[in-house]
Amino acid sequence: MRSRTTSDDQRASETTAATGDQWVIGHGHQRAVITEMGATIRAFTVDDVPVIDGFGTDEWSHGGRGQVLAPWPNRLGDGRYEFEGVSAQAALDEPSRQNAIHGLVRWMPWSMAGRAQNRVTMACVLHPSPGYPFTLGLSIEYRLGRDGLTVVTEAENLGPTTLPFGLGFHPYLTVGTPTVDMVRLTVPADRRLITDDRGLPTGEAPVAGTEFDFTTGRLLGTSRLDTGFTSLRRDADGRARVELDHPDGTMGVTLWADQRFEYVMIYSGDTLGAGERRRALAIEPMTCPPDALRSGNDVTVLGPGARWTGSWGITPR
Repeated sequence: MRSRTTSDDQRASETTAATGDQWVIGHGHQRAVITEMGATIRAFTVDDVPVIDGFGTDEWSHGGRGQVLAPWPNRLGDGRYEFEGVSAQAALDEPSRQNAIHGLVRWMPWSMAGRAQNRVTMACVLHPSPGYPFTLGLSIEYRLGRDGLTVVTEAENLGPTTLPFGLGFHPYLTVGTPTVDMVRLTVPADRRLITDDRGLPTGEAPVAGTEFDFTTGRLLGTSRLDTGFTSLRRDADGRARVELDHPDGTMGVTLWADQRFEYVMIYSGDTLGAGERRRALAIEPMTCPPDALRSGNDVTVLGPGARWTGSWGITPR
């Protein structure tokens, strides 16, 4: 195990056996912890009150908590796809449904590429493998400021051939309620994805007049969501904003995403283990829908040397 000794005013990193170095950043009363393993957001608090439902220093990320999902988010049917004559086969890490899920980088060690008191930049290179025979460089800056946590990702094709790419993130948001049944949820989306029993999209449908309509905000109640939303309504700044509020109005949190993220997955945690089930709401910004590398829907295509940048963030209220 590595050790590191730095002064507290430099926001020293800690080391754990489970997820490696822990990069601590702060701004005012805000604090976030990013891990070496997967560049995962392990914790985000304001005045020591959790904004995300993360995990402890001796734990690892169960249920995708805080993870980076690349080079594809969500599910990839049979783990198999073709791109410009190149065939790929990823490991089926959701074997019960015969899917590969959430990409490859969430279980990789990332390097710290730069930091200051309120920000840290993590980087990794995904080299060719049977599941992704391309070379992709990723750099993610996590930054705390007056508007909360901002996450900026830069992707670069480091290889000699064109590659397909998708990106997502998996934070579980909380407003302090014992379960998500009590939260008020607003999702500015006019359409949802219809999926089969493997969680793979088969089409889209309007949300208006259905149990999936959260456009004006309402209590989640007993609704069970593992649902992708699209046709996102955006504010004048180009951002789509999903809002979670405590029923008595004492606490709220907003997840925003720029125009690079055309989808958002909402997961109420019904399939998680005891003690974690429906404890927080996963709000997952995604650049493409599930199964995108296989279907080709909204996949980002990068030529050799091409770069891509997108941003999202979490604003406590």
